[in-house]
Amino acid sequence: MIFGRTKLELKVGIFVFLGLVILTVFVLSIGGFKTWTMGYRVNFSYNFVNGVKVGGPVRFAGVDVGVIKRIKFFTPEGEKEEKVVLQCWIKQDIKIPLDSTAWINTLGVLGEKYIEIMPGKDYQHYLKPGESLKGEDPLPMHEVFRMVRSTVEGLNAGINNKQGTIGRLLHEDTVYKNLEAFTDDIRRHPWKLLKKTKENR
Repeated sequence: MIFGRTKLELKVGIFVFLGLVILTVFVLSIGGFKTWTMGYRVNFSYNFVNGVKVGGPVRFAGVDVGVIKRIKFFTPEGEKEEKVVLQCWIKQDIKIPLDSTAWINTLGVLGEKYIEIMPGKDYQHYLKPGESLKGEDPLPMHEVFRMVRSTVEGLNAGINNKQGTIGRLLHEDTVYKNLEAFTDDIRRHPWKLLKKTKENR
């Protein structure tokens, strides 16, 4: 009787243990921990990061290879302006050439911000653990709106002043007269179209 009870307790214990192991692996996966994958840390510095957050992905040639682990401010020696430093974890087998380009990208229109790395061509020199690479700052949205507004205002001014192709097209009737004359000529002499077609052949 005691032996049967002990056997049942052993089975329950094994079942609980396996459940805890599965739960631990699941929690670590959700939390983004890399306990079973080797990797190293590198830094990317920017003047403006446009809302990047800890936990955002790092992509190398369009493939997820790491994650943003920490965001801090840093003032380089001899400079007055602060830089934003993104400390990132990168998979061990990924080698980033020193002439690579790193910029802030967005998943979709209003999606998550992440670091996109375009590989360089200097395959003899790579970014070593702990080293930093200067990234290209993203364009702030207010600058985008300012550029669009400036373009629209310039286009409206050109149209109102009869400048440019669109301005002349809307204000001058020369194009319409030429088109009308061409249409009338084709109606009176439709054989000209056949002649031009044979010449093109």
